[in-house]
Amino acid sequence: MEVFTGMQKHGYEQVVFCQNADVGLKAIIAIHDTTLGPALGGLRMWPYPTEDDAIFDVLRLARGMTYKAAAAGLNLGGGKSVIIGDSRRDKSEALFRAFGRFVQALAGRYITAEDVGTSVEDMDWIHMETDYVTGVSAAYGSSGDPSPATAFGVWQGMKAVAKEALGTDNLSGLTVALQGVGHVGYYLARHLKDEGAKLVVCDINAEAAARVKTEYGAEVVDTDAIYAVDCDIFAPCALGAIVNPKTLPRLRCKVIAGAANNQLLSESDGDALTERGILYAPDFVINAGGLICVADELEGYNRDRAYKKVAGIYGNIQRVIDIAKRDRIPTYRAAERLAEERLALIGQQKRFYLPAEMLVR
Repeated sequence: MEVFTGMQKHGYEQVVFCQNADVGLKAIIAIHDTTLGPALGGLRMWPYPTEDDAIFDVLRLARGMTYKAAAAGLNLGGGKSVIIGDSRRDKSEALFRAFGRFVQALAGRYITAEDVGTSVEDMDWIHMETDYVTGVSAAYGSSGDPSPATAFGVWQGMKAVAKEALGTDNLSGLTVALQGVGHVGYYLARHLKDEGAKLVVCDINAEAAARVKTEYGAEVVDTDAIYAVDCDIFAPCALGAIVNPKTLPRLRCKVIAGAANNQLLSESDGDALTERGILYAPDFVINAGGLICVADELEGYNRDRAYKKVAGIYGNIQRVIDIAKRDRIPTYRAAERLAEERLALIGQQKRFYLPAEMLVR
C-alpha cells in the first residue's frame, strides 16, 4: 500500500507504526484530523491477514471518527489505532503498557479507548503508562460500558427522524424492527418498550432474542426475515453494509434509524433510499452517544452532563434533515456536509487567529 498517497487523498495528518518485538507488539495509530481538537478513537485488536489490511482498516476508522466527532459538536478530532494480533491469546500487560508508551509519546495528539477486541482491563494497563486513555475502570473516573449511552442517543435520534417522516416523535404504537439485540440493541429495546412501541427482533444469538421476547414482549423472526417486516422503523444494530442492492427491494419501512456502523454498502444505496422515500438517519450521527460519554471523561465524568449532551442527538438529526432539504441531497450526504461545514468554519478561524502578543506593537 502507498501510505502517503492514501494519506494525501483523504487529508490524514499522521500515521505512526509502533513495534516492540520483546512483547509482540505490532500496532498502527492513525490521526486523521485535529482541527477541532485532539484525535480520539478506540484501539482495535484483530488478527489482520496482512499489514495492508490493518493499514486500510485503521485509516478508514480514523476518518470516520473525524466526521462522528464533528457532527456531534465535540471539540475532538478523529483517530484510531489497531494492534495486529488475536485478542483471545495474544494479550498481556506488557503488550498494552508498551502501546501506552507510544500513545504517551504523541503528547496528547491522540487519545485511545476501547474497541473491538479490547476491554476495560486493557485500558487500565495502558493507563499505567499514559493519561491519554478513556474507558478505564470506574475507579479512574470512567463512564463505564458505552452501550447504554449509545442506545439512548439512537432512541433520541429515532424520535427526531420519526417526527419528520411520520409526523410525530412519540413512538407509542409504532412498529420497530430491531436487527440485533446485543449490548446496544438490548438497551434500545428497553427504551422503545417503555414508550409503547411494538418490537419485532432478530439476532444470530437465539438467547439474546429470547431475552428480549421474555422481558419486552418482542416478536422474534429469523435473521433473514427482518428485512421484510412491515414496520414503521427499521433499526440496524448489528452488522454494517446491510442496506444494499439485495436488501433494498425487501425493505418495508418508512425510516431507517439504528446503531450499526457503516449501514450503507455504498453511496448509491443511500441515493436509492431517498428515491424510495425511506428517510435514513446517518449512522455516525445517530450512534455517537458512546463517543459523547467517553469525551465527557476528559472533563471529569459527570453522568447527568454527559446524557444531556447525548440527548442533543435529537437536534443533530434535525440539522441533518434541514441540510438535506436546503441542499436537496440525501441525508447521508447532508450528514457529511454538517461535519465538513463545522470543520471548515473552525479551521478558517484557526488560520486567521493571531495570538494577542503578536498584535501588540
